[in-house]
Amino acid sequence: MMKKIVNYLAVAMGIVAIAFSVAAFNKVGATTPAVPAGQPVDLTYAAEKALPSVVHIKFVQNSKVKTIDVQSDPFSDFFNDPFGGFFGRGNGGSQKRQVQTPKRTATGSGVIISSDGYIVSNNHVVEGADELTVTLNDNKEYSARIVGTDKTTDLALIKIEGKNLPAIVIANSDNIKVGEWVLAVGNPLGLNNTVTAGIVSAKARSLGANGVESFIQTDAAINAGNSGGALVNTRGELVGINAMLYSQTGSYSGYGFAIPTAIMNKVVDDLKTYGTVQRALIGIQGTDVKTYVDSEKDKGKEVDLGTMEGIYVAKVVDEGAAAEAGIAEGDVIVAADGQKVTRMAELQEIIAQKRPGDKITLTYLHDKKKKTETVTLKNEQGSTKVLKHMDLDVLGANFREITNAQKQQLSISFGLEVIKVNNGKLKEAGINKGLIIQRVNDENIKTIDDLQKVVKEASTGKEPVLYIQGLYPTGRKAYFAVPLEEGN
Repeated sequence: MMKKIVNYLAVAMGIVAIAFSVAAFNKVGATTPAVPAGQPVDLTYAAEKALPSVVHIKFVQNSKVKTIDVQSDPFSDFFNDPFGGFFGRGNGGSQKRQVQTPKRTATGSGVIISSDGYIVSNNHVVEGADELTVTLNDNKEYSARIVGTDKTTDLALIKIEGKNLPAIVIANSDNIKVGEWVLAVGNPLGLNNTVTAGIVSAKARSLGANGVESFIQTDAAINAGNSGGALVNTRGELVGINAMLYSQTGSYSGYGFAIPTAIMNKVVDDLKTYGTVQRALIGIQGTDVKTYVDSEKDKGKEVDLGTMEGIYVAKVVDEGAAAEAGIAEGDVIVAADGQKVTRMAELQEIIAQKRPGDKITLTYLHDKKKKTETVTLKNEQGSTKVLKHMDLDVLGANFREITNAQKQQLSISFGLEVIKVNNGKLKEAGINKGLIIQRVNDENIKTIDDLQKVVKEASTGKEPVLYIQGLYPTGRKAYFAVPLEEGN
């Protein structure tokens, strides 16, 4: 399985970044000494250690019936239904038709990170799956369930029921060095249990593919099916998740990119503990200093920020963490927690390991003068509390899909009817029994699962509110705003 992404820095070259997911991680210190400089590298030990922990994942999405809008052919419609024009069908308008989507299958990779069956892969490997089948290196098969996913980092945590499984050792990706040998382990191009070798070409790369990224760049060959596979060091320890590939053809031709375990560890811990990632925000928009200076030069402007390394602060979010610490537009962040940062990706990697409420020490230049402030990071909702996915229970109501009779009577094709209202968010918002909910937060609501998904996303989003559109049995349309914050 793979995800194609256009590299926004190289559109003119037609280069496509193809995302392959990768795999897993555990926090364990190295015990095997590194290969002395100048000595031949034997990668057989690393391959033997890593291969049993890397699994094959089969994705299945079953055939479904979907209702779509299609443009009408007025001539065809006339012969099929000569009265169609009188009833608003035909005349080049649109019609709703039901289509059967084909069954989809795909494959990817994953990494066992605990002996009791937790496996890390990419979000794009498992997203939308009705069935996931995991095959181990010894050909044993298991059904897997999704524990949690995170689109922002393209990571997913799944679980199989097993004991004494071969969990990989997870190293700290911060310790890996440019020039160090690494192996990519996965199931590319239908070839299971494949190992390729290369070196770390660069660190803290940003491609604009995911919301949070600080990739390890490698020239180890990565192809379709490597998604979710492991990038390991010469000791066979996991250091990254194979995630991106630059290619003009869709196959390996240069560099691959891996999500570092420093980011992955925190994502997995959050998914296990909270069911969703506790994302900390510094409250700025910015770019690398060199990128900003070059863009200003292109406009004929000369800029002197006092440095050519760091993150230029282009915007400060009102009431955000940075604003409260006194950081202003035009400042340049040069260090975080005492660690030098030269690019936005480096700062993202540091912040991605923290949670709302954590503190971070930022060193920055203001009017070319160096300052240091301690910043308390916040969540998307502007507070420091832990955010958890809410479910339908918070609404305090019972629902059912509308009947065919209701569809005909009201001339609608979908909706959820509120059949009972108890104490909860709907009652507080003034919603009564009988309302047929059709859209929530601009999403069509056809099933209870649709509503559950929207509630989960809104409860941890920047604006925890449900904007509900619907109608009552009389045909009267209704609109409600339902806050989900605690205490409302």
